[in-house]
Amino acid sequence: MTLLEIKDLKVRVNGRVVINGISLRVDNVGEVHVLMGPNAAGKTSLLATIMGLPRYNVMHGSIYFDGKDITKMPLYERAKMGIALAFQFPPVIKGVKLKDFVKVMLERYHCSHASLLAKILDIDGLMDRYLFLGFSGGERKRTELYLSLIQRPKLLMLDEPDSGVDIDSITKIANAIELYVENVPSSILLVTHSGHILSKMKHIDYVHIIVSGRIVYTGSPDEVLPLVFKLGYKETLSMLTDRKVKE
Repeated sequence: MTLLEIKDLKVRVNGRVVINGISLRVDNVGEVHVLMGPNAAGKTSLLATIMGLPRYNVMHGSIYFDGKDITKMPLYERAKMGIALAFQFPPVIKGVKLKDFVKVMLERYHCSHASLLAKILDIDGLMDRYLFLGFSGGERKRTELYLSLIQRPKLLMLDEPDSGVDIDSITKIANAIELYVENVPSSILLVTHSGHILSKMKHIDYVHIIVSGRIVYTGSPDEVLPLVFKLGYKETLSMLTDRKVKE
């Protein structure tokens, strides 16, 4: 059974179309799909729509998860089915220490890799601090990823985990994602604008380039990434399109 299937999705936010006919499939557990594209292309909006955030109004199309139509399903029901979204800017929660929050989550989700993930992400030293209060960019991203991973979702969506963090944090985040994919039955949709994290990852199945709310190209990382890093999106799309026409 296909884990995630998006059919001809069109989405509007505040009267503006942000997704304009996207179709996408995640067929197997363990697949890693990367979403790339210029700013305001619709990458974050796609993740938010899959998660069911209220302000994203589906005008047309459908979303299926685990064989069930979730297009009109509320956010909390999608979360219960095993969909998780790691935010770029998680909220500060004063009065709640990270270690207490983690304890409650582990009692619920029983993640056997929690200690190793905490070590890889270097967050043991943050456990006695209030959740996200005064965290640096790297600390915030690593902690949010950790809290998402220990839920062991069937589908984990990561919105620019490499944005605003240093090289060391990017390496730690990439290593944690790799460990997770290798050991937990879960698939990942990863949005990146810069692509910095991708050079640190070994396991990537597909790269989708999104422009103006549409997926304009899908290919293997070996095919797409070297061109994107060297030429940028516009010239890469021109070259890949010409190559397909000739084939």
